[in-house]
Amino acid sequence: MAEQHYLVGLDLAGRRVVVVGGGTVAQRRLPRLIGAGAHVELISPHTTPAVSALADESELVWHRRAYTRGDLDDAWYALACTDDPDVNAAVCADAERARVFCVRADAGEEGSAVTPASGVHGGVLVGVLSGGDPLRSAAVRDGLIEALRDGRVADGATPAGAGGYGSVTLVGGGPGDPELITVAGRKLLARADVVVADRLAPRELLDELPAHVEVVDAAKIPYGRAASQEVINSTLIERAKEGKSVVRLKGGDPYVFGRGFEEALACAEAGVPVSVVPGITSAFSAPALGDVPVTHRGVAHEVVVVSGHVPPGDEQSLTDWDALAKLRGTIVLMMGVERIRQFADTLRGGGRPGDTPVAVIQEGSTRRERVLHSTLETVADDVASEGIRPPAVIVIGPVAGLYAGMRNPAAE
Repeated sequence: MAEQHYLVGLDLAGRRVVVVGGGTVAQRRLPRLIGAGAHVELISPHTTPAVSALADESELVWHRRAYTRGDLDDAWYALACTDDPDVNAAVCADAERARVFCVRADAGEEGSAVTPASGVHGGVLVGVLSGGDPLRSAAVRDGLIEALRDGRVADGATPAGAGGYGSVTLVGGGPGDPELITVAGRKLLARADVVVADRLAPRELLDELPAHVEVVDAAKIPYGRAASQEVINSTLIERAKEGKSVVRLKGGDPYVFGRGFEEALACAEAGVPVSVVPGITSAFSAPALGDVPVTHRGVAHEVVVVSGHVPPGDEQSLTDWDALAKLRGTIVLMMGVERIRQFADTLRGGGRPGDTPVAVIQEGSTRRERVLHSTLETVADDVASEGIRPPAVIVIGPVAGLYAGMRNPAAE
């Protein structure tokens, strides 16, 4: 069937749109209508919980009754989304008389409008129609959006340096698996001129960069050779002042012990536009991938994320270890492998029982991932005997002992 519709963008901001039916079809259509600024009125005796929540938050007006003649008065657009064909037909007939374009969800060819498969990339709204074949429309839409995101199709965006300075974006790469970077982060990498990458950033992503992209290694090896923060800051600023789009690629999240805000401040003080794309922090994701929840109902009501870069008792330490030892919930210790004995002894000395469960997740989300289960009393010896090395996330608290419930009896 040839596509005969005329594809057009409607400005629905502030205009009345009537949606008849509160089921799953309406649930899918409503967010984009609301996002377009439409004044949405929903007519249905019942709704799904998600649709009801939209009404509770005053994002739409819900008339809790059946559809009646006259409900389309003063409407600009209508959607017939009920599970009753007769009601949908009546809505479309009324819309035809009122000259209101109407989508009929159960029989698209019977309405005066159809909803395209749509998606958004970088401020560009993509819509696809394929002659009444919604699966084909969705497939084409998905392929095009993916191609825009990874740079195979140019999105026509103005280069960062077109008006003077370029820009710096701090991008969190996630815990290590390249698939766990955010969509926004991957899009920015595809458009970067310069990528300044940490050692813990997903290294496979660098191999996907176009040949012209300059890659700057800002590896920070714990307790070893490292590029100074001042050098990293100046590199970001200098490249941006050359009119380039600079991505500062970090592991985890830039603002969780990643010195991201130091870099943001340096750029701002130099007059360089800077923004941040948050990442999935390894503090929570690495334990989750190792079957260790950092919270669990009835087990832990607090989570504290602590840097192990400075040991207990050091004059530079900002951590109240005595207070931590008194907590009953979860402590997530980052960068703590090298000094795990000091941390464990300090917590035990402050009152944490020696049999408190501990889980150590090394290089979570990567093919080198290892998970060690221990206790506060034995973890230092176990880490040494098992050869656990950084980077690793250490989880201390009752949640670290819940892994036994994940065991498969059939496999034992």
